[in-house]
Amino acid sequence: MESKIRVENIKKTFVLSKKQMKINKTKDKHKIAVNGLSFQAYPGEIYGLLGPNGAGKTTTLRCISTLIKPDEGDIYVNGHSVLKEETKVRQNIGFLTSDLKLEEFFTPNYMFDFFAKLHGLSKEVSDKRKENLFDKFGINDFREVKISDLSTGMRQKVQLVISIVHDPDIIIFDEPTNGLDILTAKIVIDFLNELKEQGKTIIVSTHIFSLVEKICDRVGIIIEGKLLYDDTMKRVRHEHDNIEQLFFDLNERGIL
Repeated sequence: MESKIRVENIKKTFVLSKKQMKINKTKDKHKIAVNGLSFQAYPGEIYGLLGPNGAGKTTTLRCISTLIKPDEGDIYVNGHSVLKEETKVRQNIGFLTSDLKLEEFFTPNYMFDFFAKLHGLSKEVSDKRKENLFDKFGINDFREVKISDLSTGMRQKVQLVISIVHDPDIIIFDEPTNGLDILTAKIVIDFLNELKEQGKTIIVSTHIFSLVEKICDRVGIIIEGKLLYDDTMKRVRHEHDNIEQLFFDLNERGIL
């Protein structure tokens, strides 16, 4: 089976400010966020990028989503290079991140229509998709409420539906259940599984072991910018007690 996402030996380095150097307790002005990272994700699967805060998960997802460019290596999304074909890559993906800030003055209804137009959707297609997603995530009663007046959970749901307004083949979620209450988190998890059943390719970054155990078909463990493990969850379950035990086994052997 041909992969939908192919990450090839990417590296990304950032220049630290004096404040960041102090926080990181380093005299080095450069921080390697991602270092020689390679993996693939396939249709109809959820790939979990697992690691602690600061491991390089978000940087990796931003590179895949063309928000930033890797210094070395390349990434192919549906065969399109993130370095040379940014527009085509963006047409194929939906990216949900906590950094997505919706204009608080507007309503979910307005924001959905706005992003649908950006993606070139006809009004007929946009309206049908909006009704489906608003109903699924319980947004209908809040469609004309300003973003500023929505709860944190409702904002997260609005951000989610807007990120996939164009029904992309590839979904990228950075910490998809972060800050959500139990009920909203379940809705999101159920929806991820539904997208997988539709044959979508999904990448989620997380530091939560149980989420990986519950929804992922394949997992990559990333620490300090390096991918230390990349295999199926079936193999993890066969060779280890669970993903958490694998993580700490690697740690005890001094790999982390």
